[in-house]
Amino acid sequence: MTSSPEIPLLLRAARGEVLDRPPVWMMRQAGRYMKVYRDLRDKYPGFRERSENPEIAIEISLQPWRAFQPDGVIMFSDILTPLPGIGIDFDIVESKGPLFETPIRTQAQVDQLHPLHPEESLPFIKTILQSLRAEVGNQSTVLGFVGAPWTLAAYAIEGKSSKNYSVIKGMAFSEPAMLHQFLSKLADAIATYVRYQIDCGAQVVQMFDSWAGELSPQDYEVFALPYQQQVVRQVKETHPDTPLILYISGSAGVLERMGKSGVDLVSVDWTVDMAEARQRLGKDMNVQGNIDPGVLFGSHDVIRQRILDTIRKAGNRGHILNLGHGVLVGTPEDNVRFFFETAKQADQLMAVHA
Repeated sequence: MTSSPEIPLLLRAARGEVLDRPPVWMMRQAGRYMKVYRDLRDKYPGFRERSENPEIAIEISLQPWRAFQPDGVIMFSDILTPLPGIGIDFDIVESKGPLFETPIRTQAQVDQLHPLHPEESLPFIKTILQSLRAEVGNQSTVLGFVGAPWTLAAYAIEGKSSKNYSVIKGMAFSEPAMLHQFLSKLADAIATYVRYQIDCGAQVVQMFDSWAGELSPQDYEVFALPYQQQVVRQVKETHPDTPLILYISGSAGVLERMGKSGVDLVSVDWTVDMAEARQRLGKDMNVQGNIDPGVLFGSHDVIRQRILDTIRKAGNRGHILNLGHGVLVGTPEDNVRFFFETAKQADQLMAVHA
């Protein structure tokens, strides 16, 4: 594949180009570990106030861009953001997470859900993404993101975060037809939302199926994979050239199955060695990841070694350097800065340490 320097580095990696160094960004790179974010949170305490007010969300999205110049700038939002647009309301309570006053538990509730019309219910997304594209130009890649059907269903059915997912699993094993109908409706809405994000300026979109790692492999194939595929299929029909990334937390047991989703990149968590992940996914699958976020509490020497080790194992084609999950609260900002600086000098450091 020919090199195209006018195209941002992350987009080139997502398309499988051979590069001198991998592009780098971090999941949750905008957020609580940054003092500027905490100061802004004190001023605007409601999460949805911050994520659905374009001016505030743009400012938060750009905080890590100004501080560290990552190769990817992801919009500040939440995977649950589109749910009110189909008839499922929620709130996000600081330190408690999402809360649904009326969890989805009945066929009548599923029947009442309506298609997503993002221009009407999510107009702030357009403002956020267009502004981010205008701000970073070709110096960085603007990422959008969505939740996957299983994970959004888990939140909406459980009514909050869960440790054992007993309510949605109970539905899966006692009323599967109702759950499948709900998952399919969510998949249609998510596909619409992904296309809208791309039309508004997102150059890459990451789909988080955060809780699909809680499924056994056989249940993953029934309740998660088909609906990931439904989203990807619909998006690729209209936007075939926009790279899609799939991330699952605790994905070691379903890694090969993630590769069957149709996405362009699999984001690997830190429970899998990157060389093994490459082998298991096959040479044609691009990868993202996969440094343990806890490493950022270590010394600069440890951080440097882990970066170089991951890059060596991933190879120089189709790899986006990232953490295996989001930046942890309390991570020293200086270590985040060192992570980005080191990653950007990786080609020179590799030569020195060869």
